[in-house]
Amino acid sequence: MPAPLSRRRFVLQSLGASLSLPWLPSLRAASAPAVQAAKGAGEGAKRFVAIGNLLGFQTKSLFPETPGKAYETTTLLKPLEANRNNLTVYRGLDHGLKGGHFAVHTFLSGVLHHQAQDRPDGNVTIDQFIADAIGVQTRFPSLTVGSEGGIHGGCQIAWTRSGVRVPPIEGPAELFEKLFVSDPADKHAQRVRENRLQGSILDSVLEDANRLAKKVNTEDKDKLDEYFTSIRDVEKRLELRKRWAGQPKPDAPFDKPADTNFVDDIPMLYELIALALQTDSTRVATLEVGGSFLPQNLGINNSYHSMSHHGNDEKVIANLITLETYQIAQYNQFLTRLAGIRDGDRTLLDSTSVLFGSGMGNGHRHTNTDLPVLLAGGGYRHGEFKQLPLEGMNKVPLCNLYLDIAQRMGIEAEAFGTSTGTYS
Repeated sequence: MPAPLSRRRFVLQSLGASLSLPWLPSLRAASAPAVQAAKGAGEGAKRFVAIGNLLGFQTKSLFPETPGKAYETTTLLKPLEANRNNLTVYRGLDHGLKGGHFAVHTFLSGVLHHQAQDRPDGNVTIDQFIADAIGVQTRFPSLTVGSEGGIHGGCQIAWTRSGVRVPPIEGPAELFEKLFVSDPADKHAQRVRENRLQGSILDSVLEDANRLAKKVNTEDKDKLDEYFTSIRDVEKRLELRKRWAGQPKPDAPFDKPADTNFVDDIPMLYELIALALQTDSTRVATLEVGGSFLPQNLGINNSYHSMSHHGNDEKVIANLITLETYQIAQYNQFLTRLAGIRDGDRTLLDSTSVLFGSGMGNGHRHTNTDLPVLLAGGGYRHGEFKQLPLEGMNKVPLCNLYLDIAQRMGIEAEAFGTSTGTYS
């Protein structure tokens, strides 16, 4: 676009953002607080953790037959027996979507990415929805941990309101450094200078955008509104970084762990997430178990994805149950760990809602309905198997449960994703 309405482009690399004024056809013609980093910080605060799996679970070996508190312990629920009274098993909650691998990313949002454009909150996931409301209280508004690798990649579990996927922290070494390793003096000074410069750049970007907003038509105004949303996202990240730049990180409880493989790293990732909650470094975290979960590390000589298309082969199903049992056992250990950490007059599990499941309902047919959903902690009354309608007018959207979780965390919201009300 010719002067004086020249397009600016600013790349804010250290904030993970690229901002450029959008192309606006209607102008073309005209232009011819500090938180203690120690045990007990954030005492009593509500927290949320979600764990998502790429290929689902063997539902015949997971779901009981008997609803209520007297439900039988199935093969895949057996590792959770010690925490039976701390969790609820749900059947019948999903988003009513199709797409197989291409819909797994909806697990925490209920909205397909390509259908998010006309929605006010896009395909924001419940973790980021919560983080937008309470994330300013901690060093990290949220932590997304997981794996990118493998032929089918990660679960793509976390998405912002502006439709951007939150890239996962891929190993315990990186997560450890993020939580416990402070910058040396020279790098800290460099970051302060970068913050100052980027604040100035954002001011210039906003000035340009505000000037253009007075001259565009209705169609282009919608584009600029999306652009302003992106600016606000960057502003929030920059403000948080400034706020925490001079605050020391918690002391590391042990030496930096080494990355090995995702299967063997899961226990350490869970431990570091527990420490992140305990030190109040964050109150929102996600863990995605994606394509880097290699069955070979459990002694299974086959690929995870190929086994998911098991064709009812009993040997293949047995191998799937082995790796799924391992994942569920690690979830159980995480719940036990949180239950063993005091949080004022209760435990960290009491104050943390811990969701476990998958955006894949049936891995063999690659369907996205009848999702496996478990919820632990968070002050809920647990110890039940809740069987909900699988179809029909009384079917309950999974987003109703997410809305309930958000409201219990003190967020004043009347809707989330595809919710039709609050799950009760």
